[in-house]
Amino acid sequence: MLNTIMDLPEDKRIAGVHCIPITENGTIVLAWDKEEKLLTTIGGRIEENESIDEALEREAMEEVGMILNSKRIPFASWYWQASDTYTVWFLVKAVKFLPYTFDFEKSGYVISNFETAKQIISKVELGNESRIQILDIAKERAIQLDWLR
Repeated sequence: MLNTIMDLPEDKRIAGVHCIPITENGTIVLAWDKEEKLLTTIGGRIEENESIDEALEREAMEEVGMILNSKRIPFASWYWQASDTYTVWFLVKAVKFLPYTFDFEKSGYVISNFETAKQIISKVELGNESRIQILDIAKERAIQLDWLR
C-alpha cells in the first residue's frame, strides 16, 4: 500500500529505496528496465550492512551512472505485508551523469517533465496506477520544495 510520508517510517525495516532525481532545470530522471520493458524510478534493495544513503548512491550508479546530491527528501512509502518491510521513495537532486555502459538491468534513462513521464508510463504500463501515484506525490513535494522551474 502506497502512502505519502514526510519522515522515514520507524515501525518496520526499510528494505528498499528508490528515488526520483530532479535535474538543475527541473526535469526528472527515470530508468528503462530492459527486462520488464518499463520506465521505473531509480533504486532497489538495501544490502546487508548498507545505509539508506549508501543504497541510493549504489543504485543510482549501477542503474544509470548518476551521482546524487546528499540531500534526500522522503515522499512516499510502500508497505510489503509479505516481507513486513517498506520501500521508501526520495526526491533527490541529480548532480552529474558519468559515462556508463548499462550492463545491468537498466538499458538507459529518460529525462522528462512529470507530465510526459506519466503519459509514457500510462501508455506502456496499462493498469498500473501506483507508478502514476508515485509521480503525482513526487511532483507535489517538488513543488513544495520549489525544485521545479
